Amino acid sequence: MSITCSTVKMTDKNGDLNFINQEATQWQESPKETIEYAPKDETIMLVGGLTILQDKLIETALHSIGENFVALPNPDFESFQTGKAFGNRGQCNPTYFTVGNLVKYLQNLRDKEGMSSEEIVQKYVFVTAGGCGPCRFGMYITEYKKALRDAGFDGLRITSFEHDKGIFQSEDDEESILNLSPKFFITLIKAVIIGDIMNILGYKMRPYEVHAGDVDKAMEACRIQISHAFMAKKNLTKTLWYCRNILEKVELNRLQPKAKVMVMGEFWAAMTEGDGNYNLHRFLEAEGAECIPQPIINRLLLSIWEAERRVQKKEELATQTEKKVDFSNVKSRILIKLAKIAVKAHFGMYAKAIGLHDYAIPNMEKLAAISEEYYTLDCEGGEGHLEVAHLIESVKENLSHLTISVKPFGCMPSSAVSDGVQSLVTSRFPSANFLAIETSGEGAANFYSRVQMALFKAKQSAKEEFESLTIPETMPKKIHNYLYQPHSNKAGSAAKLVASL
Repeated sequence: MSITCSTVKMTDKNGDLNFINQEATQWQESPKETIEYAPKDETIMLVGGLTILQDKLIETALHSIGENFVALPNPDFESFQTGKAFGNRGQCNPTYFTVGNLVKYLQNLRDKEGMSSEEIVQKYVFVTAGGCGPCRFGMYITEYKKALRDAGFDGLRITSFEHDKGIFQSEDDEESILNLSPKFFITLIKAVIIGDIMNILGYKMRPYEVHAGDVDKAMEACRIQISHAFMAKKNLTKTLWYCRNILEKVELNRLQPKAKVMVMGEFWAAMTEGDGNYNLHRFLEAEGAECIPQPIINRLLLSIWEAERRVQKKEELATQTEKKVDFSNVKSRILIKLAKIAVKAHFGMYAKAIGLHDYAIPNMEKLAAISEEYYTLDCEGGEGHLEVAHLIESVKENLSHLTISVKPFGCMPSSAVSDGVQSLVTSRFPSANFLAIETSGEGAANFYSRVQMALFKAKQSAKEEFESLTIPETMPKKIHNYLYQPHSNKAGSAAKLVASL
């Protein structure tokens, strides 16, 4: 497709205007040259974008069912710079970090591993999330292709799954590269759920470790055991139970009043563990805080809840118009119910096995009910109403001393929530300690400064909460065992332990 421009103004070396005819070519996503791609069994899928632990587990889990997936390295600041060099201007930093990380990996294959650009394009496929939404997310794949073309990898295949369909993907294209079979999704979700559980435990334990680095070493040892279980088709529940022996050896001092900080916001910015959010979680831990991360299962359950809501609204509309029962809706309801049961059952089983007792899977109906007054539930896209619901829940149920909403600079949907809707929420809940913060890939000093200011108040709250309790002269040893996770109305972990005695 092309557009002919007949009156283009050009200046010559003397500065005189000349009018010439020039043909401007429309952007085309398809490669300029015909490419003969490698067959499926020789194709390598590149994945990434979740937490470091989950990316590694997904790679191993999918290898165990014969899928050739490779996890990309964690994106760093060099990835961001590479993305800006090859990407369009004005993109948000998840785009730059993601595509820059991909380009950097491919350049390494070419420049250090000795592969030609043609061979890389033929053999590799990048798997990412796609779909529409209230931001530039719907154009990410086009941006990736433009950057790959400019970097010398024109035609490298990009395939996607719809982020808003969750497990309800379709495989209409007979030539689809992805194997979207039930076995594929079950294995993938198992790896994601186990990664969630281990990440939650890691954030609970790491701030209280006596010897720095012990928790990370234990988590890596557990990851290796779980990876072996996937590959050898061993029982994952038994393997997670065995991991208790590894985690119990980590020496903890849990009677330290640390501010508990809930980190939420735009999916990628709140979840990534690196330069993409200035290593926010590790920075908070270094500053004396305990993080409450947002696990991937939250987004998965939101997708299931949204699918269920769509079916319900279709049925209500059919009733109003006196139409006959749509049996496709009945099938959808059954699939949704089975998906919900399967996800919750696996999470509960794996969490109990490894020793995560005090974590409750989010109740999507409850979260929708408490946020409906502030946010229209039909506004799908991004995290939907979850950010509003999490803040209200945190205040009402005393879950944290500080709630941080982190988002990329210029993220339209997240900014509308954290800078707009949350202003109303905090005005009605004045006790909320809430900070909305942006990341841009640069400006770390300003970012850290704002976090530290909000954290100062949270630390004071945690200290006052702990000191208001009567602390026994002698403490039972179980206090420092990670398996002891009592329930209490206190926010801080140390205060919760003392209050349970």
